[in-house]
Amino acid sequence: MTRVVLATHNAHKVAELQRILGASLVGIELVTYDGPEPVEDGDTFEANALIKARAASEYTGLPAIADDSGIAVDALDGAPGIHSARYAGTRDDTDNLELLLTNLEGVADRRASFVCAAALVVPPPTGAVGPDGPAEMAASDEHVELATWPGTVLTEAAGSGGFGYDPIFRPDDETRSAAELTVAEKDSTSHRAQAFQALAPRIAALA
Repeated sequence: MTRVVLATHNAHKVAELQRILGASLVGIELVTYDGPEPVEDGDTFEANALIKARAASEYTGLPAIADDSGIAVDALDGAPGIHSARYAGTRDDTDNLELLLTNLEGVADRRASFVCAAALVVPPPTGAVGPDGPAEMAASDEHVELATWPGTVLTEAAGSGGFGYDPIFRPDDETRSAAELTVAEKDSTSHRAQAFQALAPRIAALA
């Protein structure tokens, strides 16, 4: 059984990714990350996903998967974007959601997209060296997939499912918020589902 560390302390994400990856986890044991949280100082979703996956892989010595995700609002020039989880400064979902609604009061253009970058970092085999000999460390194998889920920001929250900004996000071609979708519906269409389904063959290959 190949152990792969999931670089998140978010219990919602752990459960969601286990469902999304499903059959790709045959022969793989997903373990949660209990190490220090790295400083997410990248300026893109891809950069921050890699920062988290690299940190977890280096701390545990295991292959690591991570994601960085958020909501990008057209009228706010892409904000909250990579700052979505700490938009209100409290890291509280309700505070973030309410601040976004406040910042969009009176705004007619409410187009937005959920964005997810999913990263996989596989450390080099034990004892591996770089191309210039033992003095150089062999590089990790890294891969990132980026996906978006377009929609609209509602004027008020609707639904009790999901987490984060789900209650105020209505996906395109939907009359319901992301928080009103069933688990199966969300897992088949969301930004996180798209990104990790694209990454799934590489994860499955680790078994």
